[in-house]
Amino acid sequence: MRRAERPGAERGMSAAVEAVVIVPALLLFVVLLLSLARLALAEQSIGTAAAAGARAASLARTVGEATEQGRAAALLTLDEHDVTCLDPRIRVDASGVGRAVGTRASVSVAVDCRLNLSDLALPLVPGGIQVSASRASPVDPLRGG
Repeated sequence: MRRAERPGAERGMSAAVEAVVIVPALLLFVVLLLSLARLALAEQSIGTAAAAGARAASLARTVGEATEQGRAAALLTLDEHDVTCLDPRIRVDASGVGRAVGTRASVSVAVDCRLNLSDLALPLVPGGIQVSASRASPVDPLRGG
């Protein structure tokens, strides 16, 4: 005597096969989305650091002060945003601060940062990626000397 098979009994094994195929692909997709979000946030933070550095440098009275304050403000902003750069490079062009009062000038700050992505351990994702941003800020032409 043969046992009657339940309807859908053959479905049990195919559901397991579907899970084996779909779950890793879904996890890989989620990790990829998280890494892209992390990269976007880091790029935004690096741009903010460059803007903060340029603003701080534009308020200084001398080229030396502007360079020092611009660099310090950019590093502080990176720290506040929890951006860990492997080798941060901050370039401050404060030559505009040295111009005569009454002339229009600006200062600029460029931030180069190598982000560490090795903790993601994804294939085809490099261990680090270079992110750069540059911002400028006008120097007050009527500033006091």
